[in-house]
Amino acid sequence: MADKPIRVLLVDDHQVVRRGLRTFLEVQDDIEVVGEASDGAEGVARAEELRPDVVLMDVKMPGTDGIEALKRLRELANPARVLIVTSFTEQRTVVPALRAGASGYVYKDIDPDALAGAIRSVHAGHVLLQPEVAGALLAQEDSHGGTGRGSTLTEREREVLGLIADGRSNREIARALVLSEKTVKTHVSNILMKLDLADRTQAALWAVRHGLTN
Repeated sequence: MADKPIRVLLVDDHQVVRRGLRTFLEVQDDIEVVGEASDGAEGVARAEELRPDVVLMDVKMPGTDGIEALKRLRELANPARVLIVTSFTEQRTVVPALRAGASGYVYKDIDPDALAGAIRSVHAGHVLLQPEVAGALLAQEDSHGGTGRGSTLTEREREVLGLIADGRSNREIARALVLSEKTVKTHVSNILMKLDLADRTQAALWAVRHGLTN
């Protein structure tokens, strides 16, 4: 029996962009477009109504923008993974989007097949960034002196961090390391505090850069 298709919501203020994305994604056997929205507020409402697996969201939209929409989805504990698809490349846009909870950040000139792959990747729990996006975030890390903080991590925390970078959930990490989920949550909190990072996305990028991936 085939797996259920990945349910996708499109949030972009340009109808032409939404139409183009829908046309391409509808030919993918494992992806289903379940709805559209033209701004962030409508996107949040539709995400709550439809409960998609992945939301493709632009950053700059009239009214409620993508970053504010991300914050609202996090406040609502909506489980959808959000992939930012935008034409804005400035670091001042990339970093707030990732800190607000985006699971990935790609540009609108991405190859269509690569976009489908990005959707599958974030749906699987991975952090997905185009190389230049990762570079922007890592450059900010360097500007805050992040390189030397890894020495404060315990061996167990380094193991947990490596699994975060692999896209594992707390439950999956607990199973892999034979720990309770509560213990894993404590390790994750300690990692973020010691490395002075805002969230799991930044932790994953830190781990990739410092060779802690499996």
